[in-house]
Amino acid sequence: MSTQETKVLLPEVASYSLWQLVRYFLQLGALGFGGPVALVGYMHQDLVEQRTWITESDYKEGLALAQLAPGPLAAQLAIYIGYVHYRLLGATLVGLAFVLPSFLMVVALGWAYTLYGGLNWMQAVFYGVGASVIGIIALSAYKLTTKTIGVDRLLWAVYLVTAAVTIITETEQVLLFLAAGVLVWLVKAPPKLSWGKRSTHVASVTPLPLAALLAVVGIAGGTLWTLFTFFTEAGAFVFGSGLAIIPFLYGGVVKEHHWLTDHQFVDAVAVAMITPGPVVITVGFIGFLVAGFAGACVAALGTFFPCYLFTIVPIRLFRKYGKRPDVAAFIAGVTAAATGAITGAVVVLGRRTLTDLPTAILALVTVIVLWRWKKLPEPLIVLGAALIGLLISTFTHH
Repeated sequence: MSTQETKVLLPEVASYSLWQLVRYFLQLGALGFGGPVALVGYMHQDLVEQRTWITESDYKEGLALAQLAPGPLAAQLAIYIGYVHYRLLGATLVGLAFVLPSFLMVVALGWAYTLYGGLNWMQAVFYGVGASVIGIIALSAYKLTTKTIGVDRLLWAVYLVTAAVTIITETEQVLLFLAAGVLVWLVKAPPKLSWGKRSTHVASVTPLPLAALLAVVGIAGGTLWTLFTFFTEAGAFVFGSGLAIIPFLYGGVVKEHHWLTDHQFVDAVAVAMITPGPVVITVGFIGFLVAGFAGACVAALGTFFPCYLFTIVPIRLFRKYGKRPDVAAFIAGVTAAATGAITGAVVVLGRRTLTDLPTAILALVTVIVLWRWKKLPEPLIVLGAALIGLLISTFTHH
């Protein structure tokens, strides 16, 4: 093994402790509003720019791998960051720390929902929070774009095309990410013989083995097993940000299994938006409504375990070859495409959320406030938006 390969495989000396990193992700999981777009932006701002715990290249590698592999984007990037200096233990503890706070919150909301027969106030809160969140993620997308794209014309072209496709189709196309990576690789680092090995490693990151396993053991075994297999499929086959899983969940939870009504599912989406942490954690809320606390645990495990595997299994190969010029060019292309898709997702969500003048004004005010007072905590803004939503709902009903 060469000296360079040994350096890549062995963790560098970290400037922070594992506990500091775990504590940071506990805080992000408990206070990080805005969904995957904002969360990946927070990680870059806090860990790359301010604390300098993670290098820019490590962050870009993690974002590229998270975008290529199926599962929730922010959770996978968190797991990757945990792996950078503290390997498997770091990846595991960081993943748990990031998911646990919001999981406990959605379980509590699920308990209140079943106890009081619905959460009518949640729609009022979502009215204000949803608009404010659009402002938060719009600013996060802008910051992420300026940091990752730079002045490279080719990357800007990839970014704009991917953003446009996302806006038009309202979906994130993983094949487009791959095509972007190949394009930038061909232009900036012409093919070499060693690329054959690299492409084989990327191709190995596939959900087919997991699909075969589920096909073998997926015989009906009660509600909990049905929950587990369904949410494992959701975690294993949905690419892009956690927002991309919502249509898949609707098809299975409402249309196929009839676990929830349309109104209950809308409430579940609202829960995803008014709670911090990864958006996909709403699976815990859905699982609780179907089968209580055990259902919440099974749904969360089924959703997040595949993304954990799809991050830690290929990570050594990804880091070993990620510094090579050809692979670095591929990663740059995928990162530009991922950033474009994130920006496009902001537009898509904005069209669905900013439905009237008050919501548009609230989103704009959020952007202005965060731009003017950069150190103002986002949770305070989200809390203020929730109160405004409740006030507007109260006046309109009376």
